Amino acid sequence: MTATLFYSRNPNPRLAVAVARHLNSEVVFEFASPFSPAQSAKFRALNPSLRIPILLENGDSLWEADAIACRLSMQAGSDFWRMGDEMPEMIRWISWGKAYFVQACDVVHFERGTKQRYGFGPIDPAVLAQGLADFHEHAAQLDAHLVGRDYLLDSGLSYADFRMASYLAFNDVADLPMADYPQIDAWYRRIAALPAWADPFAGLDAPELPPIAGKG
Repeated sequence: MTATLFYSRNPNPRLAVAVARHLNSEVVFEFASPFSPAQSAKFRALNPSLRIPILLENGDSLWEADAIACRLSMQAGSDFWRMGDEMPEMIRWISWGKAYFVQACDVVHFERGTKQRYGFGPIDPAVLAQGLADFHEHAAQLDAHLVGRDYLLDSGLSYADFRMASYLAFNDVADLPMADYPQIDAWYRRIAALPAWADPFAGLDAPELPPIAGKG
């Protein structure tokens, strides 16, 4: 039975769709709005938090983008999710990224992007300043690691790169100072050149995110 991947255009669902497209996964893509009253009952049974992405296979639901990426990579027989000696190294960067670099990107994106899209209030200058300070701290570490490397792992592209880059796809609104970190900038340009990352929603029913005044 073909699996269904429930998604939206938000960062983690976008990440899962990009992985599925990169791996040529045999999934049906279905756009979802779990917090909509018309859909919440259905999705609460699949994930109590109502968050997507969700991968539904044979009646079993798997949620969280990292777990879905692992599952899809295993199904594809791919080393995109490393299963051998490099697994600890890959997981280190996934873990570090989510706790530090990705988290800082998320904070900035939330203030400049998410809050403005959905009317959650004005930008909080103190929160934004802390997010940018954290970004600079962690970007300096990441930039140093990428010297002499095309990707996070010496052996090449892995899911860790996609996870680390997950919020950079939204930098048109986050306005993170990527140019200050040439290694990160070059690394992300390599990822952005991949068709699955550049336009994961090509050919899919994927309504655009709400606009932000003064952007685009």
